[in-house]
Amino acid sequence: QTQLVESGGGSVQPGGSLRLSCTASGRTDSAHCMAWFRQAPGKEREGVAFIDSGGFATYADSVKGRFTISQGKDSLYLQMTALNAEDTAMYYCAAEYGIWTCRRGTEFTFWGQGTQVTVSS
Repeated sequence: QTQLVESGGGSVQPGGSLRLSCTASGRTDSAHCMAWFRQAPGKEREGVAFIDSGGFATYADSVKGRFTISQGKDSLYLQMTALNAEDTAMYYCAAEYGIWTCRRGTEFTFWGQGTQVTVSS
């Protein structure tokens, strides 16, 4: 099994920046799709950013131009800038292994416990 652990969440003022990290341990694979999701109370889970084995990244429209996803060896990052109240949510990293590219219907097998991001004045 693979374990994912997020860190870097916290409270920030509107317009601020935050960098989330996710470390993966256990069984991993160079063939993968990794992603950041978020979920706010009373709202549906939203896929924020996705990155595949080759580093090709895609983003939700709501975060394009503000968030950047990147990866290292068994690690995933989300650089968040120009944060606003709508970004307040629990953020989760997720991974699917054995696939070379992310797809719209990719199902993620492994999930972290989440890290809270709160944007308020």
